[in-house]
Amino acid sequence: MASTVTSSRPGYGQLLRTRGAWTFLLPGFAARQPFAMLTLSLVLLVQHTTGSYGAAGAVAAVTGVAMALFAPYSGRLADRYGQRAVLIPGVLVHTLSGLSLTALALAHAPLWALFAAAVPTGASVPQIGPMVRARWGVKLQGSPLMTTAAAFESVTDELTFVFGPLLATALCTAVHPAAGLLTEASLTLLGGLLFAAQKSTQPSVTAVDGHARVEHASALRLPGVRVLIVTFLGIGAVFGGMQVSLAAFSESIGEPGLNGVLYGVFAAGNMLSGLVCGAIAWKVAPQRRLIVGYGALALTASSLWAAQSVLVLAGLGLLVGMCIAPTLITGYTLVESLVPAGARTEAFTWLTGAVALGQAAAVTIAGQLEDRFWGGAGFLVPMGGTLLALATLLALRSHLVARPRGRTVARGIGHRVPVAVD
Repeated sequence: MASTVTSSRPGYGQLLRTRGAWTFLLPGFAARQPFAMLTLSLVLLVQHTTGSYGAAGAVAAVTGVAMALFAPYSGRLADRYGQRAVLIPGVLVHTLSGLSLTALALAHAPLWALFAAAVPTGASVPQIGPMVRARWGVKLQGSPLMTTAAAFESVTDELTFVFGPLLATALCTAVHPAAGLLTEASLTLLGGLLFAAQKSTQPSVTAVDGHARVEHASALRLPGVRVLIVTFLGIGAVFGGMQVSLAAFSESIGEPGLNGVLYGVFAAGNMLSGLVCGAIAWKVAPQRRLIVGYGALALTASSLWAAQSVLVLAGLGLLVGMCIAPTLITGYTLVESLVPAGARTEAFTWLTGAVALGQAAAVTIAGQLEDRFWGGAGFLVPMGGTLLALATLLALRSHLVARPRGRTVARGIGHRVPVAVD
């Protein structure tokens, strides 16, 4: 184990003293920042060039679907061949395709051309978050700090979603409609290459032999992973519905610059609750925490459509954000007990891809609702997505309890079943 436990109580200070952690944390933060800018930058650019939130949402949705479909494959390749081997070509493809998409939008290309460029843009989004989480898994094998690491990563993700939308909105409204997407492509290239250069902390690659093929069995075969995927789809519906609906609300009141502020408040709530969640020594089982947290998320998300003022919407957005972090943290923590080590990066990318897919569907539906119905109709999407996911979670919650069934699973998670998070 690469870290030394100096305290019986896990905490952020102890986590950040893990040997070698900063070598991947700082580059990882820089490399994941562009992801928080991508969808909103696309929506603002395409809406500017087409005049339609429906078209903007559709292009962003294609990007999200492509990412959702290709992310697990990218994660599986990273488990098999190493993160660096997957990351370097990925950031190069993403940069070039993002620049192409920008040029096509500015040239008022037909919608099908934007869709065609959106596919490689989404498919090549670097999976930095799952890769960082996999590196924590290597550093903290068998340690009670894994829940703290999951919380820390959720907070880091949300910190990017505080700055990302603000930066994207500022660039697209104050500089140029294409400035957000151009900056996203540039930061992806620089940050991704810097993260890929940290070879010493990436998980080791198992030799490809008969045994390795067992270890590399797809994480999707595990019922618990499939339940978590549905859960994360609902969270993606919140993200996508909020992005489009907040942008439409801000424009409807003549204050488009408020979009980034409102989304920043939403992300700040997520970040703050993530900090608190990671600092608590939980006694409640993670399966139960997930159900309670998701129930609160569905309840708060169901009230967004009724907001009629900036202050009310900001307050509700803050509450929704505060409910998201605990569910994300608990979901990622459950991966450690449900998934063998040799498939963990893939499992994390399935969850990340599920968020992207839910976001893509939500952006499309919310855009159509905003175009065709009343202002704020897009907020019905977070409500519907979370309620459906909650129903699935309640019905299939038994699959979230780790049950080793033979050698393949036991090798990966047998020593992790009693992870000290409860």
